[in-house]
Amino acid sequence: MSDLKAEKPEIGNRKPDRNHVSRFTLHASRFTFHASGFTLLEVMVALSIIAIVLIGVYRMHAQTISMANDARFYTTAPLLAQGKLSELEMKVADELAGGDSGDFGDDFPGYTWNAAVEDVESEYLGDIAKRLKQIDLTVTYNDGEFTYGFRTYRLLDEEKG
Repeated sequence: MSDLKAEKPEIGNRKPDRNHVSRFTLHASRFTFHASGFTLLEVMVALSIIAIVLIGVYRMHAQTISMANDARFYTTAPLLAQGKLSELEMKVADELAGGDSGDFGDDFPGYTWNAAVEDVESEYLGDIAKRLKQIDLTVTYNDGEFTYGFRTYRLLDEEKG
């Protein structure tokens, strides 16, 4: 084995300084100015990349919130509608003439309902058709921003005994 040491080549008349962090050196007459940091172009490119990424993250976040609101409504509205339909079935047919509307109280703020009840006419059903009612029930949220509705037919009692 040989005792050869590899020496680093000198740059100009100066040896490289390992502790020196600057990226380049500017010489102006007798004074030496060492500039370190990033150029304006590098900063602008970095900010542009960060802005593009943040816009994408913001859009995904907004879409996630919107989808969560949709899912909450389309899960809650059918349950509220079924409960309201059960309440309507307990009423006498004469009490439902034309329909009714209201809200779901403090438990479900922003949710409202509207029920339209109509008689069904059918010559095939005979006297039973007098008790058959068409019920259109609509549940809305935030003044119509979301709407859930369905139609059903029920045999209702003419009078409760």
